[in-house]
Amino acid sequence: MNGILPLWKERGMTSHDCVFKLRKILKTKKVGHTGTLDPGVEGVLPICIGQATRIAEYLTDAGKTYEAVVSVGRSTTTEDAEGETVEQDATFKSFSREEILSALTALTGEIDQTPPMFSAVKVNGKKLYEYARAGQTVERPTRKVTIYELELLSKEEMFEGEEVTFSIRIKCSKGTYIRTLAVQIGEALGYPAHMHELVRTSSGTFTKEHCLTLAQVADKMEMQDTDFILPVEYALRDYPYVEIDDTNRKQIFNGQVLPIHPLLEVNDKLVFGVEGKTFAVYIKHPTKHGQMKPDKMFPEIE
Repeated sequence: MNGILPLWKERGMTSHDCVFKLRKILKTKKVGHTGTLDPGVEGVLPICIGQATRIAEYLTDAGKTYEAVVSVGRSTTTEDAEGETVEQDATFKSFSREEILSALTALTGEIDQTPPMFSAVKVNGKKLYEYARAGQTVERPTRKVTIYELELLSKEEMFEGEEVTFSIRIKCSKGTYIRTLAVQIGEALGYPAHMHELVRTSSGTFTKEHCLTLAQVADKMEMQDTDFILPVEYALRDYPYVEIDDTNRKQIFNGQVLPIHPLLEVNDKLVFGVEGKTFAVYIKHPTKHGQMKPDKMFPEIE
């Protein structure tokens, strides 16, 4: 069993919980997820099965889209609604639509983020949430992420109250913490804030329309229906494809370094295959100019 399962992760489960359950449902050990979703978050979680686990990092690196509810007026230890209150401003607040849009515009593009203490980022070989649970605070590395689009979904012209909430849609790079983004939006508006709700609506090429829940996967396996598992090629469809022929068959089958293909000059990956089935993914050679090398190979996939 090889391929991609676009899973709709439900709230209350960790990404690891999903993998554990799927190993039992699919009766295979080689199952991996493509980027952690917090237990309180639901949404698109592509799962790699069998040889497809080799491209899990490609899916993890792909851009994501989220819909979130930002709550302005209170900050929390976890930067979401699950945490304990750190700071609260109970004064009456009034924001115009233009003020919120201005804050969103200021946070669009490349921005700096410091991961929250309750996160899986490792510092000195230990996850930040392990320090947090022990009541310790450590220095966290600031990193750059890219917010491609930041859209205000709520339609009001004025947003008022002691705790003001509004919905946004975020298209972003890997490594973006939406919880932290909610805090940053609050800072831009001059108040403490947290992320009240979050749904991941897409991951790379996968959207909610592609997804099944764990229960739906179990039902299909009961009926011996595995058509829901998408081929590796589906996940690689954004990269150019070249059919292997007699001129390059031996070299590619042996995983050799080759002169760079013109398509790799303008793309970061190039897929080689036989009759549409992926055999190898080539990338520019990191040290040999004008050369390319295999990054992933799939000789076992028939």
